[in-house]
Amino acid sequence: MIFAEPRYAMAELEESDISAQLNDFKELKRLCIQIKEDRNPSVIVWIGTCTTEIIKMDLEGMAPQLEKEIGIPIIVARANGLDYAFTQGEDTVLAAMAQRCPSILKEYNINETEKIEKKDQSKLNISNSQTVQKNSLNSVFNTNFEKTMKNLLNNNIVHKLETKFPFSFHKNNLEESCFTNKSLQNAFTPGAETTKQNKIFDDQNFIYKEVSPKKISPKLVLFGSIPNTVATQLKLELNRQGIEIHGWLPSTRYSDLPILDENTYVCGVNPFLSRTATTLMRRRKCKFISAPFPIGPDGTKAWIEKICSVYEKTPIGLNERESTIWESLSDSLKLVQGKSVFFMGDNLLEISLARFLIRCGMVVYEIGIPYMDRRYQAAELALLEETCCQMNVPIPRIVEKPDNYYQISRIQELQPDLVITGMAHANPLEARNITTKWSVEFTFAQIHGFTNAREILNLVTRPLRRNQNIDSFSFSLNSKNNGFVQTDNF
Repeated sequence: MIFAEPRYAMAELEESDISAQLNDFKELKRLCIQIKEDRNPSVIVWIGTCTTEIIKMDLEGMAPQLEKEIGIPIIVARANGLDYAFTQGEDTVLAAMAQRCPSILKEYNINETEKIEKKDQSKLNISNSQTVQKNSLNSVFNTNFEKTMKNLLNNNIVHKLETKFPFSFHKNNLEESCFTNKSLQNAFTPGAETTKQNKIFDDQNFIYKEVSPKKISPKLVLFGSIPNTVATQLKLELNRQGIEIHGWLPSTRYSDLPILDENTYVCGVNPFLSRTATTLMRRRKCKFISAPFPIGPDGTKAWIEKICSVYEKTPIGLNERESTIWESLSDSLKLVQGKSVFFMGDNLLEISLARFLIRCGMVVYEIGIPYMDRRYQAAELALLEETCCQMNVPIPRIVEKPDNYYQISRIQELQPDLVITGMAHANPLEARNITTKWSVEFTFAQIHGFTNAREILNLVTRPLRRNQNIDSFSFSLNSKNNGFVQTDNF
């Protein structure tokens, strides 16, 4: 999340600030005021680490009080060493941010408050003439109401007269006529527009008539931190299918967070956001779209097709779009076809990357992954199996939370052409003449969407091209060691 766009800043409390005999609230207030003066952010995120967990700092209790004093929203996210991968830090922050997203009821209250504040005070004063007219209107209504109703019913003017009025009429003051608490709650409850029938008020006869309700299309909100350019590409791809994106989590600014309710579909773009998906479904009552992730042309196509199926739309031009991308990657595909790759596991992107590389023609020996939520990645696992059947290759073994000692033994036995691993194991493997690639580079790179598939292949082929250059150079020097170049002849 921090690396998705250079719009985030980070500040740390020093060890003395949290371990010495100091006041937690004063230290946090001092730091937040300094951040406000230096950065003027739209939101401040408190990320609790292992130290704050051990000394039991009440971050959730201090945040609302400090938020009122400095005038900046504060989100508390608990991150500690229990996470399996560093990418789960983004998952923790987004899950906390999802609970601060507005709902329809809150949005209505805010808008009504703004309208009241903007009203001119002179308009609130009722003139004597208006009061007299109102009182006379009330008296006429009270005396002739029953007679008027019988005449209307006998003449069949009204199609249907409701016996229970959603409005509570007061005899003394017509201006006080308003929604009852129950009707107000039903009118602005999320999703209520699709379940209740709309009422039309006839000012002349004081009658409410029922009309057929209009079907409201569910909103689509995507969650996951990606650069603005990539987000725009995905938005344009969905717009070609006639689907509008109503918001992103996270948004560029805190004030632009999307409205979440029961009439909202949510779909993730990263494989490591299972906690956020659970929060959106359980806490905000959103409907989750289980789709493969838009990584690679095949994944992006499946991702769009799944969203189109939910909105009952037929995909247009996706097959041609995917074929065009694969043709543009033909030069890189020649280099990776037939090569083998081994995933040791580091950032929870392994399933999606392995599926894409299998589609490119590579052989995946093993997929190591620190943690996998099979419910959240169910569609991705299904696409992996489908891709293996399409390419006529065996389904690779998936090892969750692998033992690195036994992994290295399997690597020495299999001798893969490339090992995608964390930085901690890269140098030891390179010393054993095993080609490696840092998995963290896939986290920083732009890998989502159709057009960014080349970026994935560039990361994979870079060490393979390097080996080819070293082999050709060592052959020119008559070196027997293809991994290293002799320098005695220089």
